[in-house]
Amino acid sequence: MVLVDHLTPPISHMPKPGELIAVDQLYLNIGGGAANTSMALGRLGVPVSVSARIGDDAFGRFIVESLQSGGVGTDDIKIDPERETSQTLIVNVQDEDRRFIHTLGANRGYVPADMDAALAVPPKVLHIGYFLILPQLDGEGLAKRFAKVQQAGGHTILDVVTPGPGDYIEPLRKVLPYTDVFVPNTDEAALILGEHDPIRQARAFRDMGARRVVVTMGDRGLVSLSNDNEVRMGSFPVTFVDGTGGGDAFNAGYIVGLLEGKSELDCLTLASAVGASCVRQVGATPGVFRRHEADEFLARHSLPIDSLAVS
Repeated sequence: MVLVDHLTPPISHMPKPGELIAVDQLYLNIGGGAANTSMALGRLGVPVSVSARIGDDAFGRFIVESLQSGGVGTDDIKIDPERETSQTLIVNVQDEDRRFIHTLGANRGYVPADMDAALAVPPKVLHIGYFLILPQLDGEGLAKRFAKVQQAGGHTILDVVTPGPGDYIEPLRKVLPYTDVFVPNTDEAALILGEHDPIRQARAFRDMGARRVVVTMGDRGLVSLSNDNEVRMGSFPVTFVDGTGGGDAFNAGYIVGLLEGKSELDCLTLASAVGASCVRQVGATPGVFRRHEADEFLARHSLPIDSLAVS
């Protein structure tokens, strides 16, 4: 999923009806799980390409140009002649979570077959950003593509977005058995499961077939369950400015760890550092570490890790 983000810097309060709040700058950035994660991977020095749909409009061209400037391949981005490019308005209020107003636009037409050209040569990692919000990206079709990547020796990573209450269990039951790493945040998991405890959330998704489940909790860290590790990890201390794209940057760091053959805990640590770097600036990309910056950061900082007793 790719889109354009219209962002405010942190403002003191939500404007009242008719009120104007002046800011020094408004921001126009690319966004969406595929765009954010691929741009972060580009900053980390990983060759990457994107499969997505855009409209035949200025915002679509802005997305392609931005991805290309970040070293991201765009050959598998299709133009939808009937729909506009997807957009999100993101309002940042100091000491509060972000507000989002979103239009799916061209992403509404994205189907599993759209990624087939990109999978002709199976990738080392296939990452799907924002599953469950794309109405035509069905679980059965995605499961077939995940299975193909796994059979070729690659890794599959699944991220989701839950746009309010809905029946999300059935599509997940189809795709999670072919998912190496499932990365919901705890709020998304609560909407899916009706369960608010992150450990029980992770256990439920493991029971559906995911090999590793990482439930992220923002500045409260994460819970991660697999056959080899059941842990709770803290978060790195950074100055928080804007949370946009933090989870996508986390995924990029995890992918780098997989590509480099790191242990599961080292993948989580690198992912946490890259995710933390993102929130230091407004927007999903500008604050993300370059690879040498991530290594330097990790040489100076460590994360608390606690084993879980999960019944």
